[in-house]
Parts: sequence; C-alpha cells; structure tokens
Amino acid sequence: QVQLMESGGGLVQAGGFLILSCTSSEKSSEKIVDMDTVGWYRQTPGSEREVVAVWPRSGTSTYGDFVKGRFTMSKDFNNYSQRLHMLRLTPEDTGVYYCYAKNGRQAYWGQGTQVTVSS
Repeated sequence: QVQLMESGGGLVQAGGFLILSCTSSEKSSEKIVDMDTVGWYRQTPGSEREVVAVWPRSGTSTYGDFVKGRFTMSKDFNNYSQRLHMLRLTPEDTGVYYCYAKNGRQAYWGQGTQVTVSS
C-alpha cells in the first residue's frame, strides 16, 4: 500500500511562486521516486481534473499547455519526494493540486493541496 502526501499549497499573490512537494509515507511499501511515472494533476473551479505535469522514469517530464514554461518538476532522491516548482502564478492557477504516481497498473493519488492565487 502506498500513501502519497502533498504539502506546500497555500495563498500567494499573482506573479508569485509556490513549491509543492509529494512524498510517500514511511509505511509505504514503495517510494515515490522509484515509481514508473510520477506527476501532478489539478482541478480548478468548474473544471475537470487535468494534467499539470507527468514524468515517466524512463523519459523526460512533460507539461500541460497552460504551463507555458512556468512550472518544473524535480525529484529529491535523498528525501524520497518529488516537487512541482510553480512560478509566475496567476489567479487561473487556483485549484486543488494532486500528486500522482503509477507503478505497473497501480495508480496512486494524494488527497490534494489547495493553491489559491489572489489578483
């Protein structure tokens, strides 16, 4: 069983930045940095959940069209976590951000962290 835990959400002014982190709990049988695919999704008000970024272990990270170079994923192998660095945030980025990981056929989700960008 794998439990993912996000942190780093909060309130920020437009143009600001946030760094979201995701790690697997100590009791998890697998560490997130060892997963086949890791990534982030988000759900903004009135919209369906969409891909923010995806990073397969064997490839490079890809991002949703709306990112436009503002966000970057990273992996911290020392702390067994992955991060989403978000720059130049806009009010349209407001929503709940979910950590995602997949290993084989099994997918895992975090509970989500709220990001609110004020104008």
